[in-house]
Amino acid sequence: MKFVDEATIRVDAGNGGSGCVSFRREKYIPKGGPDGGDGGDGGSVYLIADSGLNTLVDFRHRRIHRAENGRPGKGRNCTGQGGSDLLVKVPVGTRVSDLETEEQLGELLQHGQRLCVAKGGFHGIGNARFKSSTNRTPRQSTPGTPGEQRQLKLELILLADVGLLGMPNAGKSSLLTKVSSAEPKIADYPFTTLYPNLGVVRVDAERSFVIADIPGVIEGAAEGAGLGIHFLKHLDRTRLLLHLIDLAPMDESRDPALEARKTVAELEKFGGDLAARERWMVLNKKDLLSADEFDARRRTLLQTLQWEGPVYAISALSGEGTRSLMRDLMSRLEQLARQQDTIDGSTAGEDEPWDPLQG
Repeated sequence: MKFVDEATIRVDAGNGGSGCVSFRREKYIPKGGPDGGDGGDGGSVYLIADSGLNTLVDFRHRRIHRAENGRPGKGRNCTGQGGSDLLVKVPVGTRVSDLETEEQLGELLQHGQRLCVAKGGFHGIGNARFKSSTNRTPRQSTPGTPGEQRQLKLELILLADVGLLGMPNAGKSSLLTKVSSAEPKIADYPFTTLYPNLGVVRVDAERSFVIADIPGVIEGAAEGAGLGIHFLKHLDRTRLLLHLIDLAPMDESRDPALEARKTVAELEKFGGDLAARERWMVLNKKDLLSADEFDARRRTLLQTLQWEGPVYAISALSGEGTRSLMRDLMSRLEQLARQQDTIDGSTAGEDEPWDPLQG
């Protein structure tokens, strides 16, 4: 199925039903009092997260979603039936915002979570409510209020723990294939990955995390070049970034250090705290170089970038070095989760630096 991560829809809540003007008319009671009932409330529109969905493509074909109107009131003090609420299923990880005001209305992050995006109109009042000691035969009623109408922007943000970052052809899809059961398209040309791919990495029977392969980032991505701007936002929820760098590019004129700097520059231009997110450097295609050549290129790269963070050397194709990388990632994610629990417990502290030797 084609991956669609944005959609625009219109939601119309139901209008409230109008109140009724009616008088009791029965045999032997020719002049009964008012008995007009209230109308029913209009139905509201809710978005509900469904883990069985993974794309917003259906909303490209069905853009208008309406809840039922409330029914008008009737005589004999009969209240009109309320309009049924409309439940619109969306994938888990959907961010909802008002298209006109750009106000963010909420995010649906768990299966079954609901979000009211359009409130139904309030019911009208029947004339029985207006009876008083001075007005025995009221002929006024009120109409129901209109339901809310909104233009919504839906964005599907991938819920991944780790994001793979790098230029096209850095080996991100190959790594995802090797460490998970995902099967992204792989070939020797840029932008093979046209849509994000998710894979679940299982370290053991009860420990796993989700890793996302994002289409390659090129210079100008933050302004919309290539595919980058469309998918950089998917890294927003990740807790850690793996920056893959090709140390054995097919084009010898390509400078790995320059490409790494371009990628980081795009993160900084994209905004938010993405550039400050914890990032590990992963040097790929170790199997294509001799040990001496690889070590020489590694030293040059680290010196040029003045890199002081974690560094891993792997071959995404053969799997060399990937097992220890995945285990260290799992340990770090668990450490970050414990830190978040501590912060939530009102004993906030700064993130601890990662030391693979300590785990």
